[in-house]
Amino acid sequence: MNNNKLLSTWSKLTSKYSIYLVLVAMVIISTIISPVFFSGQNFANISRQISITTIIAFGETLLIIAGLIDLSAGSVLALAGVLSVSAYKATGSLAVSLLVGILVGVACNFLNGVVATKFKTPPFIATLSMMTIARGVALLYTKGQNIYQIGDYIVWGQSNIFFLPTPVVFMIGIAAITWYLLNHTRFGRYLYAVGGNQEAARASGINVDRTKMTAFLINGVFVGVAGVLFMSRVNAGLPNAGIGFEFDAMTSAIIGGTSFSGGVGTAMGTLVGAFIMGLLSNIMNLIGIGAYMQQIIKGAIIALAVMYDIYAKTKRDTRKLGNIEERVQGDKSVGA
Repeated sequence: MNNNKLLSTWSKLTSKYSIYLVLVAMVIISTIISPVFFSGQNFANISRQISITTIIAFGETLLIIAGLIDLSAGSVLALAGVLSVSAYKATGSLAVSLLVGILVGVACNFLNGVVATKFKTPPFIATLSMMTIARGVALLYTKGQNIYQIGDYIVWGQSNIFFLPTPVVFMIGIAAITWYLLNHTRFGRYLYAVGGNQEAARASGINVDRTKMTAFLINGVFVGVAGVLFMSRVNAGLPNAGIGFEFDAMTSAIIGGTSFSGGVGTAMGTLVGAFIMGLLSNIMNLIGIGAYMQQIIKGAIIALAVMYDIYAKTKRDTRKLGNIEERVQGDKSVGA
């Protein structure tokens, strides 16, 4: 009996903290493989490199928990970024440039939310349309040309706050906001309820459409900030920027335990998932794996993560069904 309890406790602990164990194992293995891996400078580089997609990943996490998805994040990032750069060049104000980037991200996601909630369009289709529209607007606005000579705009992506790069500070701040929303607000509880069972959430009095719309708007803020930081980092307004960023962000969220089926996910899990992806890319670069092979490996990881998510959901559903059957049998025994 004691052995069964120990095995059960061990199984629960490894299931709950498996993502952290994977991260620790990756650090140990990478340190053995490459002597230059375990250094403060390398970890700072990894944090800087993953900051943009991780910020997007937090928005994706909120959406996926609610049973939604955003395929337009990379294109909206590009549109928000180039308009932000243009706003800075026109006004010379860093504050205005950040505000413009955020407003563009919010506006695009407002449209995503309206199409997905009011017109009952599947989020996949709604955001796929926005992906094409936003990219087209960015290219039309810039006539397909990059915007250079952006001056002090680089402060957003290339400066430091104390000893931390500015993008990393934004990443930490948005991680904290996401954690707080999911764990300490009514909105967070609503997200889990809507993603877990939309009809049950509606029957319990939750305004499902408002919850979904709010998730899209917060996602818009995060994507807008990511657009500003990215353009600042590359020192130019690039209308073709951000291609595939939404998939890297979703991969981080899924590896971090966010379920594509909705109703499951955490901010810390997404952050750890992003670092796992960042460590993987970093060690592949250090040992000389080519860019094409890296794409193949990342694609395989996405497939494995989704398959594991489906397996875990099936296992949870089976366990719930078993518990229900046990309670029914118990009630029958009591009645007899």
